[in-house]
Amino acid sequence: MKAHFSAQAAFAAVIAFGSLTVDGQSRSDSPHPPENIIVDGVGAAVDPNRYLIGPEDVLFIKVWREPDFTLPVAVRPDGKITLPLIGEVQAGHQTPDQLTKHLTELLAKYINNADVTVFVTEVRSKKFYLDGELNRPGAFPLVTPTTVLEALSHGGGFKDFANTKKIRILRGNKVYYFNYKQVTSGKRLEQNILLENGDHVIVR
Repeated sequence: MKAHFSAQAAFAAVIAFGSLTVDGQSRSDSPHPPENIIVDGVGAAVDPNRYLIGPEDVLFIKVWREPDFTLPVAVRPDGKITLPLIGEVQAGHQTPDQLTKHLTELLAKYINNADVTVFVTEVRSKKFYLDGELNRPGAFPLVTPTTVLEALSHGGGFKDFANTKKIRILRGNKVYYFNYKQVTSGKRLEQNILLENGDHVIVR
């Protein structure tokens, strides 16, 4: 069945969005995303039963043997995606498995026994931030449950004059403290809290 616009056209839109790198091929009969899609190791880490899709996340919709419905899509700020024939679909606040079931039901009007799989190829809606005296500060995707110690491992090490005994975690209007030397010595491990979306880990 032919859709009103091709998968290649949708692919071009995602490339313009700046989220995926490909060699021009957007169709495949494989049940997995094409190998040439660069996902920075994120897609494999997403739990399809627990991860909640959010705005700006990039998904790959795979419908077995239906190339016009197999394409990458970016989740818009309103949490919706657009697919051929179906139109707008709410993807935000659903897990990949929940969205898979929903799309299967919607596609039943057009395809017999549709075999749908939804992959999260890039996490953009959930981040934590490393700031201050680290060799590699910046924003990092919060894909799986991540402790402060695990987050700091992304920072490329501390700079020479970093105060590792009084690291701050800024969460909205709350501040938590983390002593790197204590935790790595097995002491006061309750400081090693799980990060939440938007947390800033600040080293001064």
